[in-house]
Amino acid sequence: MADLDPGRRKFLSRLLAGLGVLAALEAAWITVSTLGSRRRATEAEDGGVIEAGPVGRFPPRSVTPFPESEFYLVRLEDGGFLALHRKCTHLGCSVPWRADEERFACPCHASAFDIRGAVLSSPAPRPLDLLAVEVVGGIVHVDTSKRIRRSSFDPAQVVDGGADS
Repeated sequence: MADLDPGRRKFLSRLLAGLGVLAALEAAWITVSTLGSRRRATEAEDGGVIEAGPVGRFPPRSVTPFPESEFYLVRLEDGGFLALHRKCTHLGCSVPWRADEERFACPCHASAFDIRGAVLSSPAPRPLDLLAVEVVGGIVHVDTSKRIRRSSFDPAQVVDGGADS
């Protein structure tokens, strides 16, 4: 590099300094974007009580997605309700309901869950998390502010749907 004339050396130094500044700005932008998306995700998870709709809107053996709130409202054959969080308990992938197979099937690592969220096939270590459900005056309400971690399905987790309104 001793052969380079001073003008050329100055140009290369400025070019490298400029590229360094661009790399630092890009790293800062990525950091801010990542932190911002985490904050938005936390705000969405913190949610609150969602009015899902009248009991009669949900026929027995139905699974209704609420994508904006990241849960499924399940109405079991006996008329009871469960609100299942849509994230797999293995690594948190979003788990779609497969109506033709009558199960939730994780696309990431092949875990599967039945309509009650119980594990049908691993590697998921436990059932899908629940959200609290309450039926007031024939209207189904789901509290999205807190997920309920469970180790197995218990019939006491099912909320009575009452009479269809």
